[in-house]
Amino acid sequence: MDTEVDVIEFRVPTENSKTLFIWDISAAFSAAHVYESLWSFFSRFGAIYWLKVSPHAAVARPAFSAVVKFYSAAQASRAQRGASEEPLFHKSPLKVRLCTKQYPADFHNIRPLSVTKCQQLANYYLGFNGWSSRVVTLKSICDNDDCGEPQTCTVLKYGCIVELNFPLHAVRCRGVGVTEETFEQNPGPEELCVKRGELQKRARDRAMVDAFRKVLLVVLGNGKVAVECRLDPEEMIPDEELEGLVKVNDISWSRFECEEEDDNFADLNLDFSHFS
Repeated sequence: MDTEVDVIEFRVPTENSKTLFIWDISAAFSAAHVYESLWSFFSRFGAIYWLKVSPHAAVARPAFSAVVKFYSAAQASRAQRGASEEPLFHKSPLKVRLCTKQYPADFHNIRPLSVTKCQQLANYYLGFNGWSSRVVTLKSICDNDDCGEPQTCTVLKYGCIVELNFPLHAVRCRGVGVTEETFEQNPGPEELCVKRGELQKRARDRAMVDAFRKVLLVVLGNGKVAVECRLDPEEMIPDEELEGLVKVNDISWSRFECEEEDDNFADLNLDFSHFS
């Protein structure tokens, strides 16, 4: 018998095949109870990206409907089958179907997850101890070569490299994040201190998102998980040679503005010897 495999990517799921629509949920329960019950039930089938519960329109009889979005089409399909066999709010099973909503052509462009969603997805499949992150380098970069200290710059920029480590799978990968703030006037010391902290955090978050963008989770039907990463050539450079590597002007901002990204996984070789 063939082994069932799900490949989970760290990107916003937009496909209809990953989205379930549930309707005609009894209004005898509160919206909060419906939300918690649906989350508890459907999360058994896989990680949930998004769940929304809405009341029916005023012209219809009182009831709720809900939309559940998974990261995996296979898991959404299993959840649909499971919901059709188990009553949750009624004596009869839930009414569930795959979403058939039509979207604009550019809606399905690849968009990275937020840093919080990345962490939640990794924790769901790998556990809190199944991965870690560290800052390889975090530098402030002045826009002008002769501007002196960062306090005299009109534009304050930070570049960061973050490394993800998956120890049980002997896999590491790195991501790059950049942020900038433009000042109409030279900021005071207090404002500059606050802005530095904000920019450093945003740079770290963007670097982590960029690193997770390269990660694939390969989930077998028996629950075992393998981790695979696409490595950039720069990731082979030793840490001591990374000083000065982050150049803000050389990095495409589209990577961090949820625009279309490279989706070429054709050359990825999956090594199933890494399953936990």
